[in-house]
Formats: sequence, structure tokens, C-alpha cells
Amino acid sequence: MNTISWSTPSTPLPMETNPRAVFERLFGEPGTAAERLARLHKQRSILDSIAQDARDLGRDLGPRDQTRLGDYLDNLREIERRIQQTEARNSGQAVALDAPIGVPDSFEEHVGLMFDLLAAAWQTDVTRVFTFMMSRELSQRTYPQVGVTEQHHSVSHHQNNADKMAQVVKINTYHMRLYAKFLAKLRATEDGGGSLLDHVFLLYGAGMGDSNAHASDPLPLIAAGGAVGRGHRHVQLPARTPVGNLWLNVAERFGRAMERFGDSTGKADVFA
Repeated sequence: MNTISWSTPSTPLPMETNPRAVFERLFGEPGTAAERLARLHKQRSILDSIAQDARDLGRDLGPRDQTRLGDYLDNLREIERRIQQTEARNSGQAVALDAPIGVPDSFEEHVGLMFDLLAAAWQTDVTRVFTFMMSRELSQRTYPQVGVTEQHHSVSHHQNNADKMAQVVKINTYHMRLYAKFLAKLRATEDGGGSLLDHVFLLYGAGMGDSNAHASDPLPLIAAGGAVGRGHRHVQLPARTPVGNLWLNVAERFGRAMERFGDSTGKADVFA
């Protein structure tokens, strides 16, 4: 329910929700909550430890690459600054030093930080693959910022009640708005003669097409990024086509031919 990444068919990989922990795993040295809190009080940056290396590298680069390096480091520092601000607000509330710090109270700020970290990781090739859940299954979150005060999971079982269905639409629209900001950031990030968005594949979707009936058919998905091929299309597949068919096509597009993925029955050739 709380992960979409698995190491084996029966072993889920735990998700990481703390932006500080993600930042340090991707770009800095790991540390305990106590060490992170001590660094917070000293107002030290992880980037301090690589400052000299960055200067040395910059001397060997041309003007264009120097600008790109500077922009990247500035972006990382801005992300870290936002995490530190969140930690400063949260550290006084921590019951024990090992309590997690760095998770914003604001859902929008939290999601924005995580998206920025993912973009930075792709930009530097720290990783080429990620999975991200904007909201957990069985989420009890409310969204008063868009006028939804009832819990997400509750309104998802709307029983065709028009008011509850309208609230589900508000939540989905809000999530898509946050996702669109992420795509805009990728489009604005220079990468190899184009944008980062030009060179990636993203698949956005949900586990159900009809949450009220717990039905996964039809299942709406949005594919984005230059690796998709020709975009701005609506492709409708035959009823009960397993989503595994799409993943077979994705794997083949990235040079990894597979005979089967999950419950696949064949390839869903949707990329032009």
C-alpha cells in the first residue's frame, strides 16, 4: 500500500519521505538525526565539503560549462536552504533527537522539494530511474487548500455521490498541477543540447481507474518526456489490456527486450 518499488515479488522497498535524508543519500554523506541537527545549528552546508573540488573543476571548464556547473550548485544550495528552513521549524517540536526532521508541514512544499531533488538527481546522472508516490494508498489526507476537508480515501469511495466525485476531481486536478510544475522544471533544465524533459520518460497514473469499484480497467495513464516519441495524443487500448503490456514496450524502447512483465499478454505498441 505504501510503495510501488519491489526488490522481489514479495519484498517491498521502503519509501523515503524525508527530503533531508534523500538529499544526503543522493548528494552528501549520510548522518544520524543528531548529526543533521548539529549541522543545522552550525548552519553548515553539505556543499562546503566539495567547494574546493568545484573550484578546481571550474578552472578546467569552458565558459558555458562553468555557467552550467554554477547553476547546478546554486540549485542544490537552494534546495538545501529550503530543507534547513523546514528543519528549523520542526526541530523544536522533536520529542527525541532521533525523530525525523526535515519533512515540511505543507503538502505542496513537501512535494515540491521531492520533485526538485529528483530533477537534480537526473540532471547529474546520480540515478536514471525513480518511483514516486504523491499520495499513499488508503490516504487519510485532507486538502483544505483546494476545498476538500473530507479524507481522500473516504471520498474516493464516492458511491456516485456528485459532491464526493467533485472532491475527487479537485484532488486529482491539484496533484496534476503539482506534477505540471515538475515537468516545467525539467523543460527549463538544460541537458545535452536540449532540455532534461527531452531526454526522459515519465509515466504518471494511479492504481485504479474507478476507485469506487476498486476497478483498474480502464486505467488512465499519462506518458511524458522526449523518450515517448510523438506526443499530444490520446491512445485508447482494448479493454482489459494489462498495464504490463505497456511496460514491455517501455523496456524494449530502452534496449531491454523482455518476454514478460507481470501479467502482460503482449506488447502495447503505443509509442510513435
